[in-house]
Amino acid sequence: MSGHSKWHNIQAKKGKADAARGKVFTKLGRELLIAVKEGGPDPSGNSKLKNVIAKCKAANMPNDTINNAIKKASSSNENYEEMTYEGYGPCGVAVIVEAATDNKNRTAADVRHVFDKAGGNLGTSGCVSYMFNKKGIIVIDKETTNIDEDELMMLALESGAEDFNSEDEVYEIVTDPSDFSVVREKLEEKGLEFLEAEVQMVPTTTVDLDEAGIEKMERLIERLEELDDVSNIYHNWNE
Repeated sequence: MSGHSKWHNIQAKKGKADAARGKVFTKLGRELLIAVKEGGPDPSGNSKLKNVIAKCKAANMPNDTINNAIKKASSSNENYEEMTYEGYGPCGVAVIVEAATDNKNRTAADVRHVFDKAGGNLGTSGCVSYMFNKKGIIVIDKETTNIDEDELMMLALESGAEDFNSEDEVYEIVTDPSDFSVVREKLEEKGLEFLEAEVQMVPTTTVDLDEAGIEKMERLIERLEELDDVSNIYHNWNE
């Protein structure tokens, strides 16, 4: 699974996350709302909510903010629908965009506009998703844990993880989506903190880009992230 990892510069990622924290929290708030609407406000009986809470904690959302969002969602009249868009970015890079929207027509038009402007094109459902596998991904900053690498690897694998990778600055644990919650909870019980903890679309093959292609792809991702409705972006560019 290593090779697709985007964790080569943790400090830069942290800085970017800090700058965009308000926008990130707003988007996570929508995910909490959707999870509560689907399965209720009690995470012990709502596995989707439990997973979104883990994602919120990985993004450093304060517990009070999470609890307030769940409470607000319980009585909210807002309704958001989860949508997935697929297409090709610059240089034929496969891109999947997940969104939470209260207006499908607006969101589809916004996403299509970004693809067109970046020199890509939005396709039909299934046009690129066959190039991805759904996997649970847990990323741990090495600086945040004193657990020995071999010990952590054994803990992860014994908990049900499929794979364990040691990158320069992080450990990356890969699970089947159905085992993700169990593995994450067992790691949480050991006091581990996560840089990322969620089920993602992981590419089976990757595309290398030249300098011009990289600049175009970065611009596409940046513009998609600026859209309020966009929750997640996956691609097979080998960053």
